[in-house]
Amino acid sequence: MVRNTAREIAIHLSYELSFTDKPVEALLDQRLTAEAFAGLAEEDAVYQEAPNAKQADYIRRLVRGVEEHGAELDGYIAKYAKGWSFSRIPLVASAVMRVAMYEVMYMPDVPNAAAINEAVEIAKKYETPETVKFINGILGSFSRQELSE
Repeated sequence: MVRNTAREIAIHLSYELSFTDKPVEALLDQRLTAEAFAGLAEEDAVYQEAPNAKQADYIRRLVRGVEEHGAELDGYIAKYAKGWSFSRIPLVASAVMRVAMYEVMYMPDVPNAAAINEAVEIAKKYETPETVKFINGILGSFSRQELSE
């Protein structure tokens, strides 16, 4: 499994956090098993290979971070979502942006451009072209404004 696949799985789990009442650790423990991956493999190719320990740690780190810093990340999304109320933003788009922003802000081992570019590429699989442009615009504005300060 490559990092991009691990990132996409983290986005899936961050999305799931939006509508589950499970604690983040319970969700991670349930979803990051070989059995869970085997059950999802036919539905989505990203689940063809279960993560190794390093990849699972990366996924856990991202999903925990998104959970822990959710209000802060949502604040940045709302700040740069000109003319959009946060409630209008699709949940998948929010999950994509939260993961990318968390990586940019809290994971110095991940290049900022890689986090943003990968987020946009992943978004293309799940969102309309207009929503992908919206995500790209928010992440671009976020990185230019917040990282230059």
